[in-house]
Amino acid sequence: MDIVFLRGLRIETVIGIYDWERQIRQPVVLDIEMASDVARAAASDRIDDALDYKAVAKRLKEFVGAAHFELVETLAERCCALIREEFGVPWVRLTLNKAGAVTDASGVGVIIERGTPPACTDV
Repeated sequence: MDIVFLRGLRIETVIGIYDWERQIRQPVVLDIEMASDVARAAASDRIDDALDYKAVAKRLKEFVGAAHFELVETLAERCCALIREEFGVPWVRLTLNKAGAVTDASGVGVIIERGTPPACTDV
């Protein structure tokens, strides 16, 4: 199995359970690992044969930027579903970090995996 990743994707969104949180935009940071067979792209050296992580990042920025959720769990779940459905990714691991949510902690969040990792294959 090959993994394509995005690290530190920072997006402003409305998220939180408190009334004051529903009135402001707060940053969340996503780290994403996505299963993808990179052999075809490596052989052709063409973006059309690759999982376009720039397109994934752009779509997540659109979605998360327009989202209004109370829980980081809900936002993480929806992001994983979007990646799997719109980009045909069979497996994704997503870390969502919401900074400043708890006093004296640099961040809080969730790590979720969805889908089944493909078996390792030799080229």
